[in-house]
Amino acid sequence: MSPAKIRVGLAAAGLVLLTSAYTRIQTASSATDAAQHFLAALSPEQRAQATFPFPDEQRFDWHFIPKERKGLPLREMASHQKQLAYALLTAGVSQRGYTKAVTIMSLDDVLKQMESDSGERRNPEKYYFTIFGEPKATGTWGFRVEGHHVSLNWTIANGRVASTPSFFGANPAEVRQGPRAGLRVLAREEDLGRELLMALTSDQKKTAIVTKEAPKDIITFNNREAALKGEASGLSAAKMNEKQRAMLTALVEEYAYTFPDDIAQMRLDQFKKAGNQVSFAWAGVEEKGGPHYYRVQTPSFLIEYDNTQNGANHIHSVWRDFKDDFGLDLLKQHYETSHR
Repeated sequence: MSPAKIRVGLAAAGLVLLTSAYTRIQTASSATDAAQHFLAALSPEQRAQATFPFPDEQRFDWHFIPKERKGLPLREMASHQKQLAYALLTAGVSQRGYTKAVTIMSLDDVLKQMESDSGERRNPEKYYFTIFGEPKATGTWGFRVEGHHVSLNWTIANGRVASTPSFFGANPAEVRQGPRAGLRVLAREEDLGRELLMALTSDQKKTAIVTKEAPKDIITFNNREAALKGEASGLSAAKMNEKQRAMLTALVEEYAYTFPDDIAQMRLDQFKKAGNQVSFAWAGVEEKGGPHYYRVQTPSFLIEYDNTQNGANHIHSVWRDFKDDFGLDLLKQHYETSHR
């Protein structure tokens, strides 16, 4: 091979490595900058409210109901601080994910009007921003954005990112009155799951539908560790045809691409690696409008979706990682590498 061709080959290889490295650290780098800018805009009192040491147990205390949280809520921020808080959220999700998150936040205003609430329980600005540890490019830290029906958790260790548990909910799932009637913020999560079910044969449904009654909520709820004890796994991807597997992939992609490309690709790599060890389970009513639940389960992660409350017009959905929720596996690898 001529020296010129060797140089071209090395340059191409270098470009691939550079692109790979950039993709790997893109979210970590953006989030670090955004977190530093956000903290710099806070008063000492606000900063004390918004931050916790990285090892603090508060990092694992996540939820998705309308209750008080630890952290700094939007309603206690000045306008320029809110802009920087939203910038931090933007650094951790994709444009698709950002649209979902802020639209879910806005649904509290719909509930406020529906329930004639004073604004104390249903407040679109009762979403809390919390940072654990010191945001640094090579450090170990994390952040959370959480409130009613949004709980997003990121852990960063030396430029690598873990992004679970990640929860999105919607109440109402479909706005049925007022100027926003017809809005369905998590429409694709519902529709893609049902489309896959409807594409199954009657024999396949006998395996996929694990019970005729949907659970009252996602089974893993807000447990610190995701676990399904004794639950039927449903229909294996090995028993699906090509079209059905493509529909299953589209469903997983909807959840994955809620996050930036580097995180989405890591999630899809997990899905591809699982191969035929992926299963789809459904519970409850098949037709639109009735209480229903589904999950996508692999050896490494779990997607749960539930729509049973408020007349089956109230969605809870979550992506859990069996080993890496709150970055536990990421941190284990990081500490083992650092120790060596």
